[in-house]
Amino acid sequence: MKFVLDAGQRLFGETLHKLLAGADTPAVIRARACGDPEPCRALWRSLAGAGVLAPAVPEAAGGAGPLPVELVTAFHELGRHAAPGPLAETAAAAELLARLGRSPGDGPGGGPPAGRSPGDGPPTGGPGDELGGGPGGDGLAAEWLPRIAEGAAAVSLVLPPAVPYALDADLADAVWVVDGDRLCEAVPGAARSSLDPARRLSPVAAGTVLASGPAVRAAAEAACDLGTLACSAQLVGLGRRLLEATVEYAVARHQFGQPIGAFQAVKHRLADTLVGLEYARPLVYGAALAYGSPDFPRDVSAAKAAASEAAYAAARTALQVHGAIGYTDEYDLGLWIRRARALHTAWGSPALHRARVVAALTRG
Repeated sequence: MKFVLDAGQRLFGETLHKLLAGADTPAVIRARACGDPEPCRALWRSLAGAGVLAPAVPEAAGGAGPLPVELVTAFHELGRHAAPGPLAETAAAAELLARLGRSPGDGPGGGPPAGRSPGDGPPTGGPGDELGGGPGGDGLAAEWLPRIAEGAAAVSLVLPPAVPYALDADLADAVWVVDGDRLCEAVPGAARSSLDPARRLSPVAAGTVLASGPAVRAAAEAACDLGTLACSAQLVGLGRRLLEATVEYAVARHQFGQPIGAFQAVKHRLADTLVGLEYARPLVYGAALAYGSPDFPRDVSAAKAAASEAAYAAARTALQVHGAIGYTDEYDLGLWIRRARALHTAWGSPALHRARVVAALTRG
């Protein structure tokens, strides 16, 4: 398959690339690791002005979506520059709110809900499935979706078992957890360190119930799929940057009178890394195009498994070619390597998603 972005989508990606290139994300990450959240918040406001999260929010709520291809384009650049913060989690929260605030029979773009076909019976749920006091979730959706679209709110969403911890709860304006058929405010515990110094992971306990009923479970499944898609796009962008940095180093570093990139073993390792990323990229965009169809959950899992492995392989190649310098704290590449390892299992491990693909094909 071949995917070509249109002019508007390419311009969106290029604009974000320029913005992030001038934001000095390594300095933002190091400040976050040292306990200073302000550079991260400033970066979030800049990204909000560029409309990073608008594709995840319906137009009726002040966003531009649902635009899954544009969302993937944005998160590819966020991954490429290792932008910190609960970005995928906020996009997933927007999906959850949009579905809970939607009429029971509506799916993305007015079609059937994701995972359902036009011939299926009516979705479960009824008058008891309310969010924030409004029928169908209008109350809290009306409060939070416009804020997410304009970047005035960050949400850390916990979706067990794929997302068992709250990411950067101290940076978020709201922390929510889905507990079976309930959406609750989350009470974060003590933050735990991650492989990535810019990530804080907090266990949570369920607090005030915001919504309950079968509609919550269905909306949470859709939100998890969208968050997984966003994470997959981050991984492909991250892998691309790791490969670019490694190629630059292989050309600049000389040994035995020639660039180390001239050695066959290095060439083969770089080529294998490129193949892996080029295989994962169309799977991610293919999943974006399947948004709203019954195949979306399966395609998202295929994309996440491939993107996780491709980015992790790019990190291993970068570390091998750079040698010990690759994991020193002073060298920026180490920040990308650690992010690749952290996102490898975030939003579900490759094994979990491969099993999900097999299950979907078996039901096929």
